[in-house]
Amino acid sequence: MTGADQFYIKQVGRLYQQHQGWLSVFIQRRMSCPFTTADLVQDTYLRLLSSGRLPASGESRRYLTHIAKGLVIDFYRRRRVESAYLEYLQQQPQQVAVSSEERLQMVQALLEVDRLMRHLPDKVRQALLMRQIDNMSYKQIAAELEVSVSSVEKYIAKALQACMTASMEAF
Repeated sequence: MTGADQFYIKQVGRLYQQHQGWLSVFIQRRMSCPFTTADLVQDTYLRLLSSGRLPASGESRRYLTHIAKGLVIDFYRRRRVESAYLEYLQQQPQQVAVSSEERLQMVQALLEVDRLMRHLPDKVRQALLMRQIDNMSYKQIAAELEVSVSSVEKYIAKALQACMTASMEAF
């Protein structure tokens, strides 16, 4: 470990000592569980450590707030996706029951799909969902989105390209 690494770790430790109590209260106001709050406080400082960047002087709370808000949003997004998947599983026959490990893998995959879909432009995302989920024809999608069939073809191609790129990056 270099001297710079040691200095950085000491600075993050100092920030932790100065702001951990305040950050806990900030996150607790948004969460219903003290254990989750403690986890998110720790995750905030881990994210700070892994970023390799310290906030500017006088910007510590604002910087920590920015990180913490992102983690809280991620937490609720994950909970929403997991809840939807568990609801889907409950509607399935018993012989479709999955193990805890399979369920975790599926939730992680769904979160990745959710992340990918959020980054697509609105019409591209809508066209892909209409095609894949609603099984609509290109002509029906074009009518619904009030665009040409040619545009729908481009939207679907763009969405599938993004999916292909994401899957290649995963390997």
